[in-house]
Amino acid sequence: MNRPILVVTLNPALDLTYELPQVDWAGVNRPVTVRSRPGGKGINVARTLHALGADVLVLGLAGELTGQAVRSALAGTGVRGAFTEIAGETRRTLAVIDRDRGQTALFNEPGPRVSAAEYAAFLARYQAELAATTAVVLTGSLPPGLEAGSYAELTGIAARAGVPAVLDADGEPLLRGLAANPAVVKPNLAELSAAVSRRLTDADSTGRAAVAVAALELREAGAQAVVVSLGARGLLAVTEDGVWQAVHPGVVAANPTGAGDAVVAGLTHHLVLGHPWAERLRHAVALGSAAAAAPVAGEFRRADYEQALGQVTVVRRDGLMPDTTRETI
Repeated sequence: MNRPILVVTLNPALDLTYELPQVDWAGVNRPVTVRSRPGGKGINVARTLHALGADVLVLGLAGELTGQAVRSALAGTGVRGAFTEIAGETRRTLAVIDRDRGQTALFNEPGPRVSAAEYAAFLARYQAELAATTAVVLTGSLPPGLEAGSYAELTGIAARAGVPAVLDADGEPLLRGLAANPAVVKPNLAELSAAVSRRLTDADSTGRAAVAVAALELREAGAQAVVVSLGARGLLAVTEDGVWQAVHPGVVAANPTGAGDAVVAGLTHHLVLGHPWAERLRHAVALGSAAAAAPVAGEFRRADYEQALGQVTVVRRDGLMPDTTRETI
């Protein structure tokens, strides 16, 4: 791979992880393990791609002491970063892991307000980097001050440069981004439900058929492919090459933070490598499973990944689509 994958993180974070045998939510807690890492969804994706051997460049916004900590920590992982300086303090996120209960609580700050001038400076750098980029990942929340259409704008710029964009967003940024024709969008079940304004379930074949139809609606709105995260039930993908489901039979570990980001990394990596959809999904599910087994978001153990690859089942599910719509897939 001669050109890097560009990962955009407009709202990065310094991720703090506290791990305890058991959390007392009404008393004093003393974590037995404390970890601090550069974070946010984009950085988690970038670190996973880097671990896979891909060349990665992170573009983002960062400010004040926490922003400097993110820059420094990211450089320490070997991932290249180019952050536009902003006046506000970069946010922090906190994950509290309760070992006994097998639960993780997340606390995510909203992030600093970004001015129009700061975003314009970022945009100029983004446009300059596209000529040397093989794919773009747009993921994570938008910080205060940025319009909901920002991802649509960035996707459109990438499309005009001939660079495929992978979009992982929710709400209005997802809906607006569809019209810019991203190569892949990756909502989870709740995000897909919100996008189509109806409750979806994947508990049985009827529910999965409804999920497939909803994903098709996002394709018809402009996405080239829609990959839906179904948690323990894996991924359901509606693509130009049919409908697919990929499942890992193992039990999802207690720390799912970053598993979805690992899925995005796997999809992007194998898109760039030109692999068919079945292989993209196999690797994406295996990476998600390995990331869920790791104690910190953005990391995975190679042995877990390789073991999961042999356990993932990928099945074509064109039968989930109604006859009246199957020809559009």
